[in-house]
Amino acid sequence: MSKSLEIQREGRVLRIAINRPEKRNALSLALCRELADALESSEAGDSTGAVLLEARGNVFCAGMDLDEAQAGDADEHAAVHERLFTFGSRLTVPVVAAVGGPALGGGAGLVANAHIVVAAQGSSYGLTEIRLGMWPFMVHQAVAAAVGERRALELALTGRVFGTQEALAWGLVHEVVPAFELEDRAWQVASSVAAFSRDTVRRGMAFVHEAREFSGPAMIEAAKRARRPVFEGAAFREGVTAFREKRAPKWD
Repeated sequence: MSKSLEIQREGRVLRIAINRPEKRNALSLALCRELADALESSEAGDSTGAVLLEARGNVFCAGMDLDEAQAGDADEHAAVHERLFTFGSRLTVPVVAAVGGPALGGGAGLVANAHIVVAAQGSSYGLTEIRLGMWPFMVHQAVAAAVGERRALELALTGRVFGTQEALAWGLVHEVVPAFELEDRAWQVASSVAAFSRDTVRRGMAFVHEAREFSGPAMIEAAKRARRPVFEGAAFREGVTAFREKRAPKWD
């Protein structure tokens, strides 16, 4: 692992921090690969209840590393970017993002893929690729899922940068806090999510991903299949028992 990515475990939370502040946390090919590897590795085993995605410095992520973009192989970039910018629709471990400063281009794609986003006041967002003669091909789907298709198209066409209040109103971020509270609040959210039954959360996340492919009766059938092992499982029994006994549940 390079110094561009910091990874540490704190209890059931896996903390992953982008660490290229001198490059405005721009996403080099190597960093994209390492970040995708780290996120996907959170699925292995039962030790991780949530991921906290952070960034060092005053910029969350400025997008693609332009110093290497034109020199690289387009197919190689596409393959890595496909892994990285689809984690929100694939992972069953929840990812909480703590966003401070600008999140532009691919940075906005990371934000859109996170399952819960805590943002600092003054942070900013934008699909700025059009300014460089590029289109946000790999991040568009995740952004559209977060803010709506027409809004995502408008952002891609204009390349404009917008602030926290618009991001909050559109659903790109879930909570806005003062900058000095960002790390503590994001940690609080991540650790709270991680404290729940990992089996229940992962089964629930898997169902949410699967349900996107269905509608009507097919979705109900998918819900029934997903619900049965949880309904009959130890976590639900413990949750009900703890509620009746007025105590904190003891999850797996």
